[in-house]
Amino acid sequence: MSIQLSPLDEERFGIPSARATAPLIANDIPTALDFCHKNRVKFLFARCFTSDLAAAQAMERAGFLLMDTLLYFERRLPFPIPDTETTLRPVKSSEAQIVAQLATESFRGYGGHYHSDPRLDVARSDEVYSSWAYRSCMSREVADEVLVAEIDSQIVGFVTLKVNSPLEGEVPLYGVSPAVQGQGIGRGLIIGALKWCTAQKVERLLISTQVTNLSSQKVWIRLGFEPTHSYYTFHKWFD
Repeated sequence: MSIQLSPLDEERFGIPSARATAPLIANDIPTALDFCHKNRVKFLFARCFTSDLAAAQAMERAGFLLMDTLLYFERRLPFPIPDTETTLRPVKSSEAQIVAQLATESFRGYGGHYHSDPRLDVARSDEVYSSWAYRSCMSREVADEVLVAEIDSQIVGFVTLKVNSPLEGEVPLYGVSPAVQGQGIGRGLIIGALKWCTAQKVERLLISTQVTNLSSQKVWIRLGFEPTHSYYTFHKWFD
């Protein structure tokens, strides 16, 4: 088990926070709770595999609440990648704030685990995604590349990219302006991600979303992605 304090969550929400950095199993629960008590943690965020019902039930018995179900898809590379009419290019560091604002707009009220918790401020939950997008543009520790989509020289979408290992690339985050959704921009961004990962010579590309986000899943499946694994996300409050 790997659990650590979460300075980012504490800064965002103003409460002592921790997160599990790997999926928990049932035997991990007492150690996780002990860590939180010793460090006076008020808010813990943790996941387990959806296939591990013993872990999920142990977390429920310990007072954890289910917040979302995260589904991962994978596409093997290389393969013939379709063309896209979406204009894509790497982001400039001077555009980080534009991308952050776009993330705020595209993720406002999103059904992720932060927004699902009624005890967390909604506006600050929105800021999770804008902060993540901004840091992705500014730091190679967060993202190896960020591509933006343009219409008439205006940024209308973005996708962040990370090489996890010589074998695996990942799309941690992407978003499209609500004003242009339904015009194929999201599809174009994923095609751009596939081309970028192919150029990095990784063998597969991972991407994830909430199980309820059917529109994105349909796009990915049409581009050859297949579901691989999934997690339950739980929150535990200590008060």
